Amino acid sequence: MIQITSSIAIDESEIQEEFIRSSGPGGQNVNKVATTVQLRFDVANSPSIPDEVRERLISLARSRITEDGMLIINARRFRTQGRNRQDAIERLAELIRRAAEKPRSRRKTRPTLTSKMRRLDGKHYRAEKKKLRQRVQSPDE
Repeated sequence: MIQITSSIAIDESEIQEEFIRSSGPGGQNVNKVATTVQLRFDVANSPSIPDEVRERLISLARSRITEDGMLIINARRFRTQGRNRQDAIERLAELIRRAAEKPRSRRKTRPTLTSKMRRLDGKHYRAEKKKLRQRVQSPDE
């Protein structure tokens, strides 16, 4: 079990990992060892995630989710399989944690009288500045 929050835990059987050859640091080792981890997590059908968190997770990770609801995370930051595997799981957990936070509802506010006056003063100042840029009319015209 991977504990995400106090109420959300994911069973490790829900996560599929595939190791593929990586680009990046590693020298000759990079051509021989499959160190990149491609983690797959079925967001759409996971029983561990509540519906409201699932919806937020899908909207949060829109570019990394396939059409059938599979979240794909590629981890290739490190040179070893173990550290990349741990990195992928941490990134999945952080993504779910962010989706588990309820967004604060927006409170409607009204501009204060002072802020309205400040805005209008700025508009008058800019209008006056532009008026001064115009050509000066001579009295005989």
